[in-house]
Amino acid sequence: MTRWGTTAGALLGAFVLQVMIAPHISLFGVTPNLLLLVVITLAFVEGSPAGATAGFIAGLLMDLLSSGPIGAWALVMSVTGYLSGSLRQNLFAEGWLAPVTVGVVAALVADFAYLVVVTVIGVGPTAFWQALGRLVLPRALYNAVLVMLVYPWLARFLRTDRSIKSFGRLA
Repeated sequence: MTRWGTTAGALLGAFVLQVMIAPHISLFGVTPNLLLLVVITLAFVEGSPAGATAGFIAGLLMDLLSSGPIGAWALVMSVTGYLSGSLRQNLFAEGWLAPVTVGVVAALVADFAYLVVVTVIGVGPTAFWQALGRLVLPRALYNAVLVMLVYPWLARFLRTDRSIKSFGRLA
Protein backbone atom coordinates (compact mmCIF):
# COMPACT_ATOMS: atom_id res chain seq x y z
CA MET A 1 0.00 0.00 0.00
CA THR A 2 1.33 3.44 -0.86
CA ARG A 3 1.85 6.28 1.57
CA TRP A 4 -1.25 8.11 0.31
CA GLY A 5 -3.30 4.94 0.51
CA THR A 6 -2.27 4.41 4.10
CA THR A 7 -2.99 8.05 4.94
CA ALA A 8 -6.39 7.95 3.25
CA GLY A 9 -7.21 4.72 5.05
CA ALA A 10 -6.25 6.18 8.42
CA LEU A 11 -8.29 9.34 7.81
CA LEU A 12 -11.29 7.38 6.56
CA GLY A 13 -11.06 4.99 9.50
CA ALA A 14 -10.84 7.89 11.95
CA PHE A 15 -13.82 9.56 10.28
CA VAL A 16 -15.91 6.41 10.58
CA LEU A 17 -14.87 5.99 14.21
CA GLN A 18 -15.64 9.67 14.86
CA VAL A 19 -19.16 9.19 13.54
CA MET A 20 -19.92 5.76 14.96
CA ILE A 21 -17.86 5.30 18.12
CA ALA A 22 -16.85 8.72 19.50
CA PRO A 23 -20.36 9.75 20.60
CA HIS A 24 -20.60 6.57 22.64
CA ILE A 25 -17.28 7.05 24.43
CA SER A 26 -17.94 10.63 25.47
CA LEU A 27 -17.07 11.54 29.03
CA PHE A 28 -19.11 14.26 30.74
CA GLY A 29 -20.48 15.37 27.37
CA VAL A 30 -17.04 15.68 25.75
CA THR A 31 -16.27 13.60 22.68
CA PRO A 32 -12.71 13.01 21.48
CA ASN A 33 -11.47 14.34 18.15
CA LEU A 34 -10.11 11.18 16.56
CA LEU A 35 -9.31 12.89 13.28
CA LEU A 36 -7.04 15.29 15.14
CA LEU A 37 -5.12 12.35 16.59
CA VAL A 38 -4.49 10.98 13.10
CA VAL A 39 -3.38 14.39 11.80
CA ILE A 40 -0.96 14.95 14.68
CA THR A 41 0.51 11.47 14.34
CA LEU A 42 0.82 11.73 10.57
CA ALA A 43 2.44 15.15 10.81
CA PHE A 44 4.96 13.88 13.33
CA VAL A 45 5.77 10.80 11.25
CA GLU A 46 5.78 12.31 7.74
CA GLY A 47 6.47 16.02 8.23
CA SER A 48 4.83 19.40 7.71
CA PRO A 49 3.48 19.15 4.13
CA ALA A 50 1.78 15.81 4.76
CA GLY A 51 0.45 17.07 8.10
CA ALA A 52 -1.02 20.20 6.54
CA THR A 53 -2.63 18.28 3.69
CA ALA A 54 -4.08 15.62 5.97
CA GLY A 55 -5.17 18.36 8.37
CA PHE A 56 -7.06 20.18 5.65
CA ILE A 57 -8.85 17.01 4.53
CA ALA A 58 -9.61 15.95 8.10
CA GLY A 59 -10.79 19.48 8.89
CA LEU A 60 -13.24 19.41 6.00
CA LEU A 61 -14.53 16.09 7.26
CA MET A 62 -14.93 17.58 10.76
CA ASP A 63 -16.75 20.57 9.25
CA LEU A 64 -19.23 18.16 7.70
CA LEU A 65 -19.86 16.65 11.14
CA SER A 66 -20.13 19.89 13.09
CA SER A 67 -22.76 22.59 13.05
CA GLY A 68 -20.11 25.31 12.76
CA PRO A 69 -19.05 27.18 9.65
CA ILE A 70 -17.52 25.24 6.78
CA GLY A 71 -13.78 25.78 6.69
CA ALA A 72 -13.15 26.60 10.34
CA TRP A 73 -11.94 23.11 11.25
CA ALA A 74 -10.11 22.87 7.92
CA LEU A 75 -8.12 26.00 8.76
CA VAL A 76 -7.37 24.94 12.33
CA MET A 77 -6.44 21.35 11.49
CA SER A 78 -4.21 22.27 8.54
CA VAL A 79 -2.28 24.78 10.68
CA THR A 80 -2.09 22.25 13.51
CA GLY A 81 -0.81 19.56 11.14
CA TYR A 82 1.79 21.90 9.68
CA LEU A 83 3.04 23.09 13.07
CA SER A 84 3.14 19.55 14.48
CA GLY A 85 5.19 18.43 11.50
CA SER A 86 7.58 21.35 11.83
CA LEU A 87 8.10 20.52 15.50
CA ARG A 88 9.16 17.03 14.46
CA GLN A 89 11.99 18.50 12.42
CA ASN A 90 13.14 20.75 15.27
CA LEU A 91 13.02 18.26 18.15
CA PHE A 92 15.94 15.99 18.79
CA ALA A 93 14.33 13.69 21.36
CA GLU A 94 14.01 10.01 20.65
CA GLY A 95 11.23 7.64 21.61
CA TRP A 96 7.62 8.39 22.41
CA LEU A 97 7.86 11.33 24.85
CA ALA A 98 8.37 14.10 22.28
CA PRO A 99 5.48 13.03 19.99
CA VAL A 100 3.12 12.62 22.92
CA THR A 101 4.08 16.05 24.26
CA VAL A 102 3.48 17.57 20.83
CA GLY A 103 0.14 15.74 20.68
CA VAL A 104 -0.96 17.08 24.05
CA VAL A 105 -0.03 20.66 23.15
CA ALA A 106 -1.50 20.37 19.65
CA ALA A 107 -4.81 19.04 21.00
CA LEU A 108 -5.07 21.98 23.38
CA VAL A 109 -4.06 24.56 20.78
CA ALA A 110 -6.36 23.14 18.08
CA ASP A 111 -9.48 23.22 20.24
CA PHE A 112 -8.60 26.69 21.55
CA ALA A 113 -7.94 27.96 18.01
CA TYR A 114 -11.29 26.60 16.82
CA LEU A 115 -13.05 28.37 19.67
CA VAL A 116 -11.27 31.62 18.75
CA VAL A 117 -12.13 31.24 15.04
CA VAL A 118 -15.83 30.64 15.60
CA THR A 119 -15.97 33.43 18.18
CA VAL A 120 -14.32 35.89 15.78
CA ILE A 121 -16.67 34.87 12.98
CA GLY A 122 -19.58 35.44 15.33
CA VAL A 123 -21.08 31.97 15.42
CA GLY A 124 -19.33 30.74 18.56
CA PRO A 125 -20.63 30.60 22.08
CA THR A 126 -21.39 33.91 23.72
CA ALA A 127 -19.59 32.96 26.95
CA PHE A 128 -16.02 32.48 25.69
CA TRP A 129 -14.44 31.67 29.06
CA GLN A 130 -17.24 29.34 30.02
CA ALA A 131 -16.85 27.44 26.74
CA LEU A 132 -13.10 27.33 27.30
CA GLY A 133 -13.55 25.73 30.72
CA ARG A 134 -16.42 23.41 29.84
CA LEU A 135 -15.51 22.28 26.33
CA VAL A 136 -11.98 23.08 25.24
CA LEU A 137 -9.94 22.07 28.28
CA PRO A 138 -11.77 18.77 28.96
CA ARG A 139 -11.64 17.82 25.27
CA ALA A 140 -7.94 18.64 25.08
CA LEU A 141 -7.33 16.52 28.19
CA TYR A 142 -9.34 13.66 26.69
CA ASN A 143 -7.42 13.90 23.41
CA ALA A 144 -4.14 14.06 25.34
CA VAL A 145 -4.90 10.77 27.07
CA LEU A 146 -5.89 9.20 23.75
CA VAL A 147 -2.69 10.46 22.08
CA MET A 148 -0.65 8.65 24.72
CA LEU A 149 -2.58 5.43 24.07
CA VAL A 150 -2.94 5.61 20.29
CA TYR A 151 0.28 7.25 19.06
CA PRO A 152 2.64 4.23 19.17
CA TRP A 153 0.24 2.00 17.24
CA LEU A 154 -0.90 4.64 14.77
CA ALA A 155 2.65 5.82 14.10
CA ARG A 156 3.70 2.28 13.35
CA PHE A 157 0.79 1.93 10.91
CA LEU A 158 1.49 5.24 9.17
CA ARG A 159 5.25 4.81 8.78
CA THR A 160 6.39 4.19 5.24
CA ASP A 161 9.56 2.47 6.51
CA ARG A 162 8.25 -0.87 7.76
CA SER A 163 11.65 -2.23 8.79
CA ILE A 164 11.54 -1.13 12.44
CA LYS A 165 11.26 -3.89 14.99
CA SER A 166 10.47 -2.02 18.22
CA PHE A 167 8.88 1.13 19.59
CA GLY A 168 12.28 2.57 20.49
CA ARG A 169 12.28 5.04 17.62
CA LEU A 170 8.96 5.73 15.93
CA ALA A 171 9.31 9.23 14.59
